[in-house]
Amino acid sequence: MSKVLVYAAMSLDGYVAGTDVSRADPLGVGGEQLHEWMFGAAVDPADRAVTEGLHADTGAVVVGRRTFDVGLEHWEDVPYPVPTFVVTHRPRPDLPQRSGTFSFVAGVEAAVERARAAAGERTVTLMGADVQRQAMAAGLVDEVMISLVPVLLGAGAKLFDHLPALSFAGPVVHPRFAVR
Repeated sequence: MSKVLVYAAMSLDGYVAGTDVSRADPLGVGGEQLHEWMFGAAVDPADRAVTEGLHADTGAVVVGRRTFDVGLEHWEDVPYPVPTFVVTHRPRPDLPQRSGTFSFVAGVEAAVERARAAAGERTVTLMGADVQRQAMAAGLVDEVMISLVPVLLGAGAKLFDHLPALSFAGPVVHPRFAVR
């Protein structure tokens, strides 16, 4: 059976996106710093192995409608080459892409259920802080993986806001980074 994973790149002060998320700034103002270690010019081989492992293990993705709306033109496809389920109250017909399909589903529980079925034995990766919080609060998440990025954003979207006390499986990882 698949596991449901919350994966996020997070600033030292706990933000997973900057302020004023929009199509022009899909990670919010300053939020692109959270992903430079993955997509920058000089990606460390150890970091590349992490992102390649995430992509190889992911069998389906669940995103929120806002993440879909601001991310689609930047991804130019589904975010991973697998079926992607968009949690929304504004349904629409499925949207086929080159390497997967966006399916629009009402409710996080239904989206995770459909994603688990599509993923088979592979991982269901959740994207977007709101959907991730909803899934954690509903007890749908098996594991949380955080890439702690050595920046301070000062404001934006926090992943763990307004959640009850929770515990997750998985190892404790000691992040490594150098001050620039």
